[in-house]
Order: sequence, then C-alpha cells, then structure tokens
Amino acid sequence: MKTTQRLHDLGQSLWLDNITREILDNGTLRRYVDELSVTGLTSNPTIFDEAIGNTSAYDAGIRQKAQGGLRGEALFVELALEDLRRAADVFRPVFERTGGVDGWVSMEVSPLLASDTQATVEAAVNIHRQADRPNLYVKIPGTPAGVPAIEAAIFAGVPVNVTLLFSREHYLAVAEAYMRGIERRIAAGRDPRINSVASLFVSRWDRAVAEKVPQELRNRLGIAVAGRTYRAHCELLAGKRWRGLAAAGARKQRMLWASTGTKDPKAPADLYVEALAAPDTIDTMPEKTLLAFAANGTVKGVMREDGGDSEQILARFSQAGIDIDALGSQLQLEGAQSFVKSWAELLQRIADKSTALAKP
Repeated sequence: MKTTQRLHDLGQSLWLDNITREILDNGTLRRYVDELSVTGLTSNPTIFDEAIGNTSAYDAGIRQKAQGGLRGEALFVELALEDLRRAADVFRPVFERTGGVDGWVSMEVSPLLASDTQATVEAAVNIHRQADRPNLYVKIPGTPAGVPAIEAAIFAGVPVNVTLLFSREHYLAVAEAYMRGIERRIAAGRDPRINSVASLFVSRWDRAVAEKVPQELRNRLGIAVAGRTYRAHCELLAGKRWRGLAAAGARKQRMLWASTGTKDPKAPADLYVEALAAPDTIDTMPEKTLLAFAANGTVKGVMREDGGDSEQILARFSQAGIDIDALGSQLQLEGAQSFVKSWAELLQRIADKSTALAKP
C-alpha cells in the first residue's frame, strides 16, 4: 500500500499545493487523484505567476480575454477560474462522496483588499459566484484586518479557506470569526452548513530561526507550533459552544497544514508530512513533497490531541532567545507583504503578455 493511501486511510486529506494548465491537460492531476490519493488542491498568486510566466499555455486565453476588453485583475480572475473550474470538476466526485467535507479547490481574493472588510467580502462573493462550483474555497488572510471579513463572508454563505495563520492565537481568532458567522446564520434562520478550513503555515518558522538556534533545535519549531495549535483546535471542538453549533448542523472548520515543503536541503523532504499526520485534517503539499513522500515516506503514527511535547520544545526555543509571539506576528506580516508583491508581479506579467500578444 502506498504511504499516501495510508495517510488517507487514517483520515487525513492530501491536497496538492499547485495548479497549472499543463497538469490539467496532460492528465497529471487525474493521475495524482487515482494513484496518490490526492483529494483537493490549493493555489496562490505565486503559483499562477510561475505557471503563466514559464509556459505559453495561457497565451491564447490572455489574448482572447484582452481582445474582449478584460484587463488586470478581472482578466487574471477569469484565467485562474478556468483552471480551477476544471480542477473542481476533477474533485467533484470526492466532494459528493464525502458530503462536501473534501474535494475542494481554492482561489485567492486580492491581497490589496486586506484592510477593507466590505471590499474583501464583495470580492469573495463575486469570485464564488463567478466560479460557479460548490467546491471552491475563497482564500482570505487571517490577519487582524481579515478576521471581520472572514466572519462576514461566512455569514454571506461563502466557503472560506483562511490563509496566513502562523500561531495558536491566529487560529483561535479566525475560529472565533467562523463560529460568529455561523451563529449569525442560525439567528437569521439560514443554513449553518458553510464549510471552512484554517491554514497554518509551518515551514516558514524553521526558515526564520535556522541560523539563530542550536543544531538540535533546527527544523523543530514549526512542528511544535503546529502541535500547540492542534491541541487548541481539539479543545475548541470539545467545548460546549462548538458542540451546540454542531448539534444545530454546523460543520467543523478543518485544520489545514500549509507550507509543508522543507526549506532546509539537509532535512528529509517529507519531514512535516510525517510529523503532521492527524485524522480529519488536511495537508496541502508542493508537488515535490508529495512525490517524495509517495516514494520514500512513512506513517509512524498520528499527532497527539494534547500537543505531545510541543510546549516543552517551545520553551527550549524561548530559552534560546526566540520570542515566539513576536515572530508569529512578524511571519504573518511578511507573508501578507509577500502576497501583495506576488499579486503585483502577477498582474504586471499579465499586462506585459497582453501587450506583447496584441502585436501583429
């Protein structure tokens, strides 16, 4: 039995953190579904920027849309949704079979709107309507400015993939927003069954401290933070408030492990995948990580709901001079800035291609 199948059998969803027109056209995505138990995928502006810039697969679409009057963000959204609709259709049987728990794809809302709650919600509603697929998440960053938008989007009935979470505190803030959105729907007599995932970024922690801690602590911080956050997640689901919402028909906001490709070339490619095996969670993996785990990975057990030794490990980092709370805030800020940069580069690349392709 493939190790990917073993992860799937213990209850974890394996998603691909990548999408290109090429893997749709040549059957690679379908093969990952059939052979590696992949049941969903995530995307982001950087992934699309590389796909659009490094191939000619999107040239005809850019030319056609530009000639039709589309420009900038509107052109990109439709271009990306063409791919994501196709991917959503690939995963639709999974979505139907699991009653909407699995089988999702994700599309980012513009990071330029991060400080504008109303504009973010309107963009999320429009993307979900334009996608015309029930199994498409709209990604909204879980920054302080994004939290009200997450609540409002859930209330509006938009499935949300909350991105850019780096700590237990970040997670709890968006979990609260999710529950408030559901509670408002129940109070308004609306269906409480609105799906959401909360995406915790893991490997960036270890990259940030790689040169600041002793060798024995290298590549251990991200996993410890994930353990602490998973404990908070399990405690929240066991609490009276959530149990009441679940009794009313609400669906749990699933934990998603993001940034699970190792940044340290000396570390095993599947380091985080093995450590973050947990039932009813999601691991979204870069293609390289997925293939490495499928070829050589092992499933040694599952994460402990009590966080295991995560607090002891985190205490050692504190003793080594790492301010974990401050670093979590810094990583989230840097992540948001990186998204804005990638978005701007993506739109510039599309503008440049639109101009070049319009020439006779």
